[in-house]
Amino acid sequence: MRIKHLLIYSSLIIFSLAGCTKQIVSEAIEAPIENVPVTYKITENFENVTKDKYLASDINISTGSWNFDDALVGNLAADLKNGQKSVRLRTGSMTMNFDVSGLKTLYISHGKFGNDKDFSWQLLMSEDGGTTFTQLGKDIEEKNTKLVTDSFQIEAKGKVRFQIRKTSATDRVNIDDIVFKGTGESGIIVGAPDTDPGEDPSTPPATTPSRDLIVAADAQPLAGDDSNALFGNPSAANGLSSDNFLLDMRYYVQSYSSSRGTPNWVSWHLDPKTITQVTKRLDNFAGYTGLPANFYQVSSTSYYNSGFDRGHNCPSADRTSSTAANGATFLMNNMIPQAPNNNQGPWADFENYLRAQVVSGNEVYIIMGSYGVGGIGKSGAVSTTIDNGKVTVPGNVWKVAVIIRNGDGDATRVSTSTRVIALNTPNINTIDKDWKKHIITVRDIEKATGYNLLSALPQGIQDVIEMKKDAGN
Repeated sequence: MRIKHLLIYSSLIIFSLAGCTKQIVSEAIEAPIENVPVTYKITENFENVTKDKYLASDINISTGSWNFDDALVGNLAADLKNGQKSVRLRTGSMTMNFDVSGLKTLYISHGKFGNDKDFSWQLLMSEDGGTTFTQLGKDIEEKNTKLVTDSFQIEAKGKVRFQIRKTSATDRVNIDDIVFKGTGESGIIVGAPDTDPGEDPSTPPATTPSRDLIVAADAQPLAGDDSNALFGNPSAANGLSSDNFLLDMRYYVQSYSSSRGTPNWVSWHLDPKTITQVTKRLDNFAGYTGLPANFYQVSSTSYYNSGFDRGHNCPSADRTSSTAANGATFLMNNMIPQAPNNNQGPWADFENYLRAQVVSGNEVYIIMGSYGVGGIGKSGAVSTTIDNGKVTVPGNVWKVAVIIRNGDGDATRVSTSTRVIALNTPNINTIDKDWKKHIITVRDIEKATGYNLLSALPQGIQDVIEMKKDAGN
């Protein structure tokens, strides 16, 4: 193993955030040209976590679980930080509890806390899942009163994880913006995948009482930037049609079909605030009491022994900023009967990919839906309905994601060069797990569904971005 250690001053790569209301955590990765390996760049900026004690503990951040020993997340004036928060490490360590694959370069921004004296710290790497750590290079002398960024060129064949260790007395170091840059799939899971732990239990579960929507202060705005239906109402859903019924669930917007017992489509906005780790996955599946009285209310046990997962449209891991936000994703009007290998395969991976785009400085507007009749679950046979015919099993599941850099004036910033990813998968258990093999165009989905997607955008822009097939890089 060889390591090349370079010093890059923060004034060269840390961008001023003055005048911005949304934080940009890293630069965009340009789309690779032909024959160039796919690259990733994922930034942990520590903005989406709270830890105000030095006591050792594991904490969940955007990139995964870390162990902080004699370390906290600080937001004082004396904390050097790019944004609102940074890690303050005393005499202890901060250690990744997860691995990253294909890593080529690791960036770490650091500097002294307040008026503390000069000291040194170490960077260590493990190639055996955290069993042993080996120091990379020499001790790093900390004399910096402003954030600087070190770049470490890494050559390792397999998965790696890192530890930052400080062994001197009580002088403190601030750590911010740890950036992982490499090729291929990073393996970093941003948020817990939307698997269904309640699918096909050995004994029928007790029905969870239905509940109404709870709305907290973190709900998305009703209109404008960050609103869940900023780019349009694909089916012209309204409050009159029982099979195209418009529901604003505040954490997502949807068109609901009473006769199918599922949403036709669900639309939501994803940004760093929505994946702030305030709560873990709740798994509190429940029927939704806010449906009109004449609608059939799908219950938490309606999918029991069906061979299909309770497949989220708006994922649980996209809404971790409060228990209200996460709980809203577990209402049954957000679910479709989804083949387990579809839900836990390409969809879980694609959801994680989009959250990784957010961690890397983007925001994403997403529309997901389903159509057709007849899927293949665990049984291997085609099923058209479950729950005694009350819930339709869709034949196809689709998603459209519009990815833009963090910023303001979101609708006006979409151009003919904006990246849009469209997926369409058959709802079968024998599906190819690679989500990139299911990429199509937005127009393909419009032809299949009859919807007018991204209808709020100028027609000239729609005509370009809806015809492009993304490379999946």
